[in-house]
Amino acid sequence: MKTTGEDVRRNPVPSLLRSLMTEHLDPGYEAAALEREHDHSRNGMPRTGPWLAVGAVLIGFVLSVSAVSAARQITGTEDLRADLVAKVRETQEHIDALDATRNSLTESVDDARGSALVGDARGSQVLGQLRAVESEAGIETVHGEGITVTLTDPAGRPNLSDASQRSVGGKSVVLDRDLQTVVNALWEGGAEAVSVGGVRIGPAVTIRQAGGAMLVDNQPVFSPYVVKAIGDSPSLQRKFVVSDAYLRMSSLTQLYGVGFAVAEDNSLTLPPATPRPVRVATQPNQPK
Repeated sequence: MKTTGEDVRRNPVPSLLRSLMTEHLDPGYEAAALEREHDHSRNGMPRTGPWLAVGAVLIGFVLSVSAVSAARQITGTEDLRADLVAKVRETQEHIDALDATRNSLTESVDDARGSALVGDARGSQVLGQLRAVESEAGIETVHGEGITVTLTDPAGRPNLSDASQRSVGGKSVVLDRDLQTVVNALWEGGAEAVSVGGVRIGPAVTIRQAGGAMLVDNQPVFSPYVVKAIGDSPSLQRKFVVSDAYLRMSSLTQLYGVGFAVAEDNSLTLPPATPRPVRVATQPNQPK
C-alpha cells in the first residue's frame, strides 16, 4: 500500500525549542532589567548621595585618627630612643670613670707594695717574681717599639645580623677570625705584648663577634681595628710579612676591599689587661 505525502505525519517543532533558538534572553531577566533602570533613574541620586557623603566623612575621620595616632607613636618612639641613647652614654661615662679609678688604685697598690718589699733581699726577690708574673699576665702598662696593623671595613658597611657572612648586601666586613689570625701571627713572630682597639690581649681574653659588634674582652671596638704589638720592630715586621695572616689579609684587600696596613712604630704604649680573679691557689713545695 502506497502512502502519499499528505498521509505522512510530520513532527511539529516544539514551542520551547523555537523560543530557545529565537529568544536568547529570558523574559524575566529583561523585565527585571527594565524595572531596575526605571527605579535607578527615578530614585538613584536621592538614595546614594547621602550615603556617599556619610561614607566620605567616616573615611576622613578614620584617616585623621590614624594620622594623629601615627604621629604620636613616632614622637613617643623618638623620645624613647633619645632616652635610651642618653642612658647608654651615661652608663659608658660611669664605666670609664670606674676604669680610671681602678687604674689609679692599682698604681697606688703597686707603689705601696714596692715600698714595702724593696727594703730587704727577700722582699726584693718576691717583688721581682711578682713583676715577672704580672708581665706574663699582661696586667701592667708596657712601652716600647713595635709594629701597628690596621684593618678597616669598606665604606658603607651595613648593619649586620649574621656574623658568619663575609659579605652582607654587597658590603664586606672584617670578621673576628681575621683579627684572631693577625694576633696569633704577631705572637708567633715574637711579640711581647699585643692590644686590639686599645684593649690589651691577656690570658682568657677573647675576640669575637656578637651580631654586628666586634668584642675584645667583652668590650666593643670599632673600625678601623688597630692591632699594636710591642717587640723588635724589624723582626716582627719581617716575620709577619711572610705569615699566613699577611697573605690572608692581602687577599681580602684585593677581593673584598678590606683596608689593610702595616707600619713600624718606635714608641708604643699598651694599657694593662684586666686582671682575672684568682680562683685556685696552691702552696709551693718547700725546697729540701
